[in-house]
Amino acid sequence: MTSSPDLDLVADIGGTNTRVALARAGVIDRDSIRRFANKDAADLREILAQFMEQAGLRSGALSGICVAAAGPVRDGVAKMTNLDWHIDRTMLADVSGASRVAVLNDLQAQGYAIGHISDTELRVILPHDPASAHAAKLVIGLGTGFNAAAVFDGPRGRVVPPSESGHITLPTPDDQTRDLARFLAEKHGFAAVEEVLSGRGISHVHAFLHGSDQPAQQIMDALEQDDDKARATAALVAQVLGNVAGDLALVNLPFGGVYLIGGVSRALAPYLMQFGFAEAFSNKGRFGPFMAQFGVSVVEDDFAALTGCAQALIEL
Repeated sequence: MTSSPDLDLVADIGGTNTRVALARAGVIDRDSIRRFANKDAADLREILAQFMEQAGLRSGALSGICVAAAGPVRDGVAKMTNLDWHIDRTMLADVSGASRVAVLNDLQAQGYAIGHISDTELRVILPHDPASAHAAKLVIGLGTGFNAAAVFDGPRGRVVPPSESGHITLPTPDDQTRDLARFLAEKHGFAAVEEVLSGRGISHVHAFLHGSDQPAQQIMDALEQDDDKARATAALVAQVLGNVAGDLALVNLPFGGVYLIGGVSRALAPYLMQFGFAEAFSNKGRFGPFMAQFGVSVVEDDFAALTGCAQALIEL
């Protein structure tokens, strides 16, 4: 892409890496995507300036800029959960020269991407009947942390309210999860959802079940080898995910679908059905049959947040 009045810059800022790309009319130029290690930069400004220099773009060449940050956003200011960076609209406008500027939570960006992801990038876990164009949707993210965001489409466009759902109390519908909650509270002071449904959460569950601390990737590698301990760990994580996703579905009524995103979601996707996700999702007493109206899919497009940022610049 060359510079033009309709050229946008979008970025997905994680705890470890930042991915930056160019877009036009809500569509990402996949060839422009670049990944930067956060540890190699003093702040986001440095990364964006480096990307623009590599792309041959001067300040003022961009029409819009939107970034998605892994942390809470308030009044256009992002506070990264695992990174000491200050990100606000003023800084983004200054470094880019763009007139349209937006700062989103990473799950908000994923919410703006829904409906603009190829069907080939969606793994259906629980099917559902077609819904109206204005039906609510729900995005649930499992990666370095956990979060969820509702997606609402109305006559004035799409709205994706921010959320910090990873820090709500872990549901405990049975003796095992009650014991797990006590274990987490003793270790971490509070049994939050994120302490189970995240990368480190997999390690916490493994320690609870088996008494040994192991990195999540090592556990998932063992799962691929059909290791019994890894299977037990993944099964409990899948059941907790079902419980939490079911609760969030009842709060938001996403007749347009529930979408699981993030590296942990993609890693668990092949095992969710065999490990009891569906049963836990619908385990809502007399509302169990009602839950069949909510389909669940895993988003396998690793660049969905970039697409969401590009779409948000059209919507905002």
